[in-house]
Amino acid sequence: MAKIDERALREALDQARMERNLSWTQLALEIGVAPSLLSRIRHGYQPDAEGFTTLAQWLRVPAERFLVEEDPETEPPEAIAELAPLLRAGEDLDESEVETSEEVIKATPKGAASKREERE
Repeated sequence: MAKIDERALREALDQARMERNLSWTQLALEIGVAPSLLSRIRHGYQPDAEGFTTLAQWLRVPAERFLVEEDPETEPPEAIAELAPLLRAGEDLDESEVETSEEVIKATPKGAASKREERE
């Protein structure tokens, strides 16, 4: 079962806050969430689902990036969870190009695995 990694979410929000030279309250206003949501996250509490979705969308990072498995023996994150933020951070791709790239990335591991199985 996955849970939200509040530390990673807090660090991403704090980085965005510092880049914009904002207080936590000002950041909440910019995002469009209650300041209490950011306060809860800063103190290590889980955000509600709606708040979490809003924050991930505002950060332009897939929500999966902030999810961790409670079981310590989990598989590494999918490539898309690691690469999507990099695709979205660049200014040389428009939204449709980012979405197309994400689809290619999602399909690649599956295709590679099936080709390996065919060879074996």
